[in-house]
Amino acid sequence: MMLEKLAFSQKQRLAYIDFCLLFKGSIYRQDLIKRFEVGLSAGSRDFNLYKELAPQNLEYDVKQKRYFQTSEFKPLFDHDAKRSLIKLANDISDGFDAIGDLHFPVEAPSSLNVPDISVVAKTVQAILNERALEINYTSLSSGSGKREIVPHSIVDNGMRWHVRAFDRKTESFRDFVLTRISNVKLIGNYEFGEDSNSDTEWQRMISLQLVPHPNNVKFPKAIEMDYDMKNGLLTIDVRAAMAGYLLRRWNVDCTEEATLNGPEYQLWLRNRTSLMNTSNLAIAPGYENNSPAR
Repeated sequence: MMLEKLAFSQKQRLAYIDFCLLFKGSIYRQDLIKRFEVGLSAGSRDFNLYKELAPQNLEYDVKQKRYFQTSEFKPLFDHDAKRSLIKLANDISDGFDAIGDLHFPVEAPSSLNVPDISVVAKTVQAILNERALEINYTSLSSGSGKREIVPHSIVDNGMRWHVRAFDRKTESFRDFVLTRISNVKLIGNYEFGEDSNSDTEWQRMISLQLVPHPNNVKFPKAIEMDYDMKNGLLTIDVRAAMAGYLLRRWNVDCTEEATLNGPEYQLWLRNRTSLMNTSNLAIAPGYENNSPAR
């Protein structure tokens, strides 16, 4: 039987079994019954179905009345590592896991800035309904003032949340930090040239070639393992509008000759010319002061 043909509720229960076996190494039948409030016979059917779909994944210990993960275990569902770690660290469940049943030993750094939920909600409304926003924005350079923006995407740059939007004041696409936005009001629809298709930096993809830093890293193999590099190289395709954020977040040395010193610079951008004609690179380590002629 294919998973796609199963009812959503049963797929949830099978995913729960799979998650428990993967992360806990075992599961009691009562765990499933208690979590989903199903009867004993329904719970037994779920375990029998799971065993039918993945017979090599679990074995039943009669003495402990408990199912255990086998040495041949291979997840029946795709538990994405990044999403799973985020969910475990923040104790967030999507119904397909055992998060909330017990504490998992995964921690995440505290967030120093959390956007106002009303600002987020209005921004999402504007994006989904192709509307413009009137906002009060406080910037580092010009202080507070009213702006009209046309948002098209909300972005997590690794440090904070911002919205990518057309700014009617400067008539250009810019990034606005969500925590600096207040007094949000939906206004008219967007006009020609204000949607995401007109945002050339957003639409243009560039390829970044990252390698272990040739001067700051004594054992490059460790860095290759950190980033799952192939033959000492990690190639990432990124939106031009996002390149600066990625390079700053991972402390990528963007100088031409890999001249930035310090243990924080473990990566070097090998194809520096890929950044040409890309804005917002003042935050890319070592790039601005060493920019090639344009």
